Amino acid sequence: MAEVVRRIGLSLGADLCWPICFEKILERLDLALPLDGDTVRFEVERVTIEPFDLAQPVRYDVVLDRLTHWYHTSREWIKKAVVMNDLYVFNNPWSIQANEKHTSYAAMMRLGFPVPDTWLLPPKEYEPAADLQVTLDRYARLFDLGEVGEKVGYPLFIKPFDGGAWVGVSKIADRAELQKAYDASGRRIMHLQKAVDPFDLFVRAVGVGPQVHVMKYDPGAPLHDRYKVEFDFVSAEEWQTLANYCLTINAFFGWDFNSCESLRQDGVFHPIDFANACPDSQVTSLHYHFPWLVKAKLKWALFVAATRRRMRKNLDWEPFFDLATSGAPFRDRLAGYARLAHERFESDRFVEFCGRHLPHIDEVVWEFFGTPEAKRAVRLKVEALFPAHEVESFTEHFWGLIQFWRKTESDFLSRRDVPQP
Repeated sequence: MAEVVRRIGLSLGADLCWPICFEKILERLDLALPLDGDTVRFEVERVTIEPFDLAQPVRYDVVLDRLTHWYHTSREWIKKAVVMNDLYVFNNPWSIQANEKHTSYAAMMRLGFPVPDTWLLPPKEYEPAADLQVTLDRYARLFDLGEVGEKVGYPLFIKPFDGGAWVGVSKIADRAELQKAYDASGRRIMHLQKAVDPFDLFVRAVGVGPQVHVMKYDPGAPLHDRYKVEFDFVSAEEWQTLANYCLTINAFFGWDFNSCESLRQDGVFHPIDFANACPDSQVTSLHYHFPWLVKAKLKWALFVAATRRRMRKNLDWEPFFDLATSGAPFRDRLAGYARLAHERFESDRFVEFCGRHLPHIDEVVWEFFGTPEAKRAVRLKVEALFPAHEVESFTEHFWGLIQFWRKTESDFLSRRDVPQP
């Protein structure tokens, strides 16, 4: 029996809190898994940025990527490592590079998702280019922006076709507001999207592999209070619908880690923003929900590294499109999409792996989030974002919510361990 080390790489930018927790929990797990006749141990390293030989080997079995959606040197290293070395990475870098919100809307509309009506506008201004003017003179049609707005219907949202973090997003009530917002949009290509108005619930579902966590969300609240600590705000059937939305989108686009926002109107959840393949992972916004996310990332990374899971390099959409044309009601098609997603994420194998090799992970995570090490990670992130006079109060605020998570998790663990009649 050989001793084998599997390495997990963390490709990071401004992340502070979750990598510390990830590393410390892995250390506490002290895993030595009997797999295929070997004893498999795990190490975690932070991926550095430096010149690289395209032919050089890669140290890692899996990389959690939090950087390459905007930092292209790391993106090109990851693309090289996937092609040359069969590296598994969260998330498929070609999909992140090519499939923005615009593509995700079109694809999910084709699958029958109740995405609000959406139009794309040519930009208000252009980057100078040699053939630009002749192209516009020949082919660009003058259009009445107000008429387009009327076709979409007010209220509506104007937002970048490929944006994130609510940058450039405005709610529009009438023609005058639309013209003002479009004039200010500059060179951005913008969507107009019919508002789901009124709505009675805003949720965000986060998926990590086959794991999904649904949270009530308030985009109008301060960043530290957008993710609400509420329970039973959806029924079991609604939770399954939201989970199936998230799993379908993630499997379709090759995203191991992504979030999906939906608004409920008249009992129907309308997905409005679901190309977020580097979603928020910070304790300063997730607070109560933060331990779940750290644990979910760790479990999926360990499964991928331990089983040498192969990354799906190509996006095969035809099985989803075949279901879309089946003529079945959307509810049945969605269940079929989710089955495809579970197959692609190997959900049954993942559950079996966690039950056999990580039976103590819940307890280890619970214990860690009561330690000074965990509180230090919280404080470091608070210090990076908040003014000095607020550091103490917000550290205690977020720490208190994590301790509330430990209380609710403790109740769950105690019920889980009670023998059932």
